[in-house]
Amino acid sequence: MRFVEGMMPNASDDATTILVTPVWNDSRRLEPYGRELAAELSRRRSDIRWIIADDGSRSDEKPRLEALLAEYRETHANTTLHLATSHRGKGAVVREAWGLAPDAAWLAFVDADGSVSAADMLDLIDHARGTGHSALGVRVRTEKTHIEEGLLRGLRHRGFLAAVRLIIGVRSADTQCGAKVLRGPDFRSVANKLCEPGWAFDAELLAELHAAGHAWDEVPVNWIEKGQSRIRPWADSFNMLAALLRIRRRMRSR
Repeated sequence: MRFVEGMMPNASDDATTILVTPVWNDSRRLEPYGRELAAELSRRRSDIRWIIADDGSRSDEKPRLEALLAEYRETHANTTLHLATSHRGKGAVVREAWGLAPDAAWLAFVDADGSVSAADMLDLIDHARGTGHSALGVRVRTEKTHIEEGLLRGLRHRGFLAAVRLIIGVRSADTQCGAKVLRGPDFRSVANKLCEPGWAFDAELLAELHAAGHAWDEVPVNWIEKGQSRIRPWADSFNMLAALLRIRRRMRSR
């Protein structure tokens, strides 16, 4: 892991990039952010394939997502909708959508809530493509970044980072920020080892990349906490801790 601040090289134009936005009963949250992201993609990176990946939402979500897809395609034509057959979790649907492009040079995802702006997400992709390194957005306050995070969420965030370091040995400024760009070959070298379907997907991904000897840059991004979070403070904290223990057990068994 390399912490990088204020570095934004020119992106190369010879690499296929897949950007996935996972959603689950999320059409209303996606609607405004999707417009922002489609506009930014059209303006700066029309070559990027954007996949809206639905994780088995209820039946009334499909026509809403199809309507949004038609709207977004008017701005960014290289946009598609992937519908998973059942609800399994964010990690599962992101991996499934990435698998639709088995030879992609770059694999990215960004959460649908808009906590990371479209501009910052495209900057992160430009950083990765310009340096040739995987790039992770991290919630770190610097002279150039602005973070809005509630006290409780901030405490949970820091507690989970400590648990990640203690249990699976990954040192990162922010494992859970919903903005990541990976070298395709790096991801594919560990893809068959990834098991966690839900929120612990990020932590397991970084643990396996680290174990395989792959490095990444950590790039501070602006991050604004949005309402209607799907996080259940106590239940999800327990589930995440259990997931970290499962990840450690699987890695030790190998």
